[in-house]
Amino acid sequence: MKLKTKLTLFNAISKLVIVVLFVLLVPALIKNISHSYVDNNLIKQKNKLLQIVKTQGIKNYIPDGEKDGSYYLPLKEEYLTIEEDTIPNHFIDTIKNEKRRVERDTIEYRILSHTFTLNNQHYLLEIGKSVATLDETSTPLQNIALAVLIGMILLTILADVVYTNHVLKPLGLIIKTKLIGRKFPNFGLYREVKTSTSDFQYLDISIHKMTEAIEAAFQKEREFISNASHELMTPISILQSKIENMFEREDIVDEFKVRLLEMQKILNRLKSITKTLLLISQIENEQFLKEDKISIKELLQEVYDEISVRLPEKNLTFDIYVPEDTVLVNVNKFLIFNLFFNLVNNAIKYNNEDGEIIIAAEKDNNTLVVNITDTGIGISPEEIPFIFNRFKKFRQSMQQDSFGLGLPIVKSIADFHNIIMEVHSEKNVGSNFRLIFPTDLIA
Repeated sequence: MKLKTKLTLFNAISKLVIVVLFVLLVPALIKNISHSYVDNNLIKQKNKLLQIVKTQGIKNYIPDGEKDGSYYLPLKEEYLTIEEDTIPNHFIDTIKNEKRRVERDTIEYRILSHTFTLNNQHYLLEIGKSVATLDETSTPLQNIALAVLIGMILLTILADVVYTNHVLKPLGLIIKTKLIGRKFPNFGLYREVKTSTSDFQYLDISIHKMTEAIEAAFQKEREFISNASHELMTPISILQSKIENMFEREDIVDEFKVRLLEMQKILNRLKSITKTLLLISQIENEQFLKEDKISIKELLQEVYDEISVRLPEKNLTFDIYVPEDTVLVNVNKFLIFNLFFNLVNNAIKYNNEDGEIIIAAEKDNNTLVVNITDTGIGISPEEIPFIFNRFKKFRQSMQQDSFGLGLPIVKSIADFHNIIMEVHSEKNVGSNFRLIFPTDLIA
């Protein structure tokens, strides 16, 4: 999962947790706020009524000859009562929920109870507000608060996404241009990624220094292989010439001729390895032009003509299923020939008696796919990741005259042409090498 996705997911989950907590807590919060608001209003009404009673007297609320007075709103949402308090030393000043019987209904009120003294007479004042009306106002408040919260969270998520994209954009450019977009080990010129984040600046320059060191090391290796290959060819050729001249001498005994033959065989092996290393070096240094236009079927026929002499050794069948109009452009014919030759050569070398080799090509989503399939001894799954390593020889290749350079040549040629290679193999069943040619190589 990408870092940007993780950050966005974390922000979204954290906001969701806030919403859940808010939904759980908001009813209690709204209830407390509503009660506090109502309590303050009740206290204000009490103070106002006491001021009126003090200035105008109690008769406005308790008629003459009566000991109490009660006043209800038409819908019984609020009420006010004042009555004489006959309990000695009774002093209260509370606000709490209590139920009252009003006509035939029992209604729960938020009631302020307060005792006061006027003209040496104690009175009990009650001012009540229906709890049902409080709930009626609390629910809309909860809905409004939740809607506002969700809206704010959506806005913050959007802001987080925009800001995260902006902050992480340089990191994406570093990954795309310095890692994914580079052809290893040729990294090209350094282009600084513009960013104000010091961490990304440090990462950018660190990757550049690392790639420079890697590129320098690979360049030295290439130069060494190229120079060593060139230098080795001359003494090898001289030794071969001297050995051939010694064969022409009449005074050479048969035992010495046998040793000369062994020396010549070793020199031929050394010469083959040197030429192969030189070829890989030239490919990696891009010393070949890609200007040829070739028919794959004709090229495979040339491969067959050159290597078919080895098929009877194991009684192998060789079939080519490639359309006549399959043409490649912008390639190097010599290298593509070597690519197929080495794959077919391996298919013969590691095949079983009475086996078969099949080469088939087909168009697939604007690409060309060529499959080279054999019925040989196969490759174990743990060995497949290492088959393109130079001089890497496995148990089956130990039994053959192999230098461990055939598949590395194939991989170098494929990379040089941007051909994707996929290998599927099963022990004692066979192998399939799948070559995917890009669109720009197809005519």
